[in-house]
Amino acid sequence: MATEGGTPPPPDYPIASVDHALRLVLLLQREGSLGVRDAAAALEVAPSTAHRLLAMLVYRGFAEQGAGRRYHPGPVLQRTPHASASVAILRQAARPHLAALVDEVDESANLTVLVGTAVHFILSLQADRPLRTGDRTATSLPAHRTSGGKVLLAALPEPELTGLYTGVAGVDLDELLAELAQVREQGYAVNDQQTETGLVAVGVIVEAPPGTAPAAVSLALPSPRYDPGRLPTLVRAVQRTSERIGAELARVADAVP
Repeated sequence: MATEGGTPPPPDYPIASVDHALRLVLLLQREGSLGVRDAAAALEVAPSTAHRLLAMLVYRGFAEQGAGRRYHPGPVLQRTPHASASVAILRQAARPHLAALVDEVDESANLTVLVGTAVHFILSLQADRPLRTGDRTATSLPAHRTSGGKVLLAALPEPELTGLYTGVAGVDLDELLAELAQVREQGYAVNDQQTETGLVAVGVIVEAPPGTAPAAVSLALPSPRYDPGRLPTLVRAVQRTSERIGAELARVADAVP
């Protein structure tokens, strides 16, 4: 079973070089810094191949080479909301608290960030159960359908939301704004099989210090194990995790000179 939202099936005629390049773009967004050997290991290709792919990303403005011959997000990626923040630091700060949430509730948990109308899964930890949600680290899903995406969208000003979703196919803007107003009021969001049949998720935003990518924590579980009467307990568990991650990020920010 997938995590909150299923990944589309691969195309009938995949183009490996395009797939490698796009995966490198996602890695640069997620990590903030990438060496040739890092890229080669992630793609399972030779370092020479990874070097040529990175060189092409530099040529098109998706990457730039900095000190230590490492690659960083280029001007194109720096236009995205979280490109200037270190997602690697966010993930590192969140990992132990996300793991504790999985241990406490015995369900899978995710950390997501918002980019336009999509959410990127930057960390996904699974429960040790036969029926569980799967790992979707480095995948993207429509924000308005996921619980983490909803709480992140709800934190945006209405004019920005309107600009993002005006003319987007399949989205009723008035309905979306009304739903996000409710999410904003209650402080959490629920995805009840909106992205995948058989999956329910509960999401809460992370209150992070300035300079850190806005993020959300979500708890995902198979719908047969979801009891609406259990929702308050799940929400409190996710909220505690969100608060702990926010406090950890604040400590990291205070430690930076």
